[in-house]
Amino acid sequence: MKKILVVLPHPDDEAFGASGTLAMHISRGARVTYACLTLGEMGRNMGFPPFANRVTLPQVRKAELEASCRAIGIQDLRLLGYHDKTLEFEDPDALAGRVGELLEEIRPDLVITFYPGYSVHPDHDACGAAVIRAVGRLPEAERPAIHCMAFSRGCEQALGAPDVVNDVRPYLEQKLGALNAHRSQFRYGTLPARGRLSESEFAEWLGRERFWIYRWPKSGV
Repeated sequence: MKKILVVLPHPDDEAFGASGTLAMHISRGARVTYACLTLGEMGRNMGFPPFANRVTLPQVRKAELEASCRAIGIQDLRLLGYHDKTLEFEDPDALAGRVGELLEEIRPDLVITFYPGYSVHPDHDACGAAVIRAVGRLPEAERPAIHCMAFSRGCEQALGAPDVVNDVRPYLEQKLGALNAHRSQFRYGTLPARGRLSESEFAEWLGRERFWIYRWPKSGV
């Protein structure tokens, strides 16, 4: 994979599910463009203890996102300027059109996003749906692979086992750097799994990233 386009709605969406995978691809020569649709400015977390407020949070989260991208090695960050928690109300065709512009410019080999319908947050689902719609507008022979993150309850029953499971333990330094960058949102040292797993089990849990390959319906897009 030489050109990868990541399309996610919020700062920190990349950290848990894809940061190790992205660091792995970058170490192998890939160029990554990350299009973040919003600044997550409506999030409730303000730090532990709080150090941001509703006015300062957008710039705090922007700086955290930039720090996360540096930790991972992402070369190209795009901020698309949509408003947090409103993506489901955007015109679907217009949102897909913005993604389509990126596809035309970058011509990626791989796109990473959320699996629509299986990603809990309405912004996640709307983002993933826009990516699917945009890629579906391309001629079939020109469509990049789409690797989707999913984590809703029962997603494996609906989608089957993940198609791609990346062992990113060699890239935990980059992944932990990305997690730690998002200081307003969570504290790596207090992740729930860390309290109930041994260090080796925790590294194993954190060191596997799962994706489902989007498969087009037989009837079309």
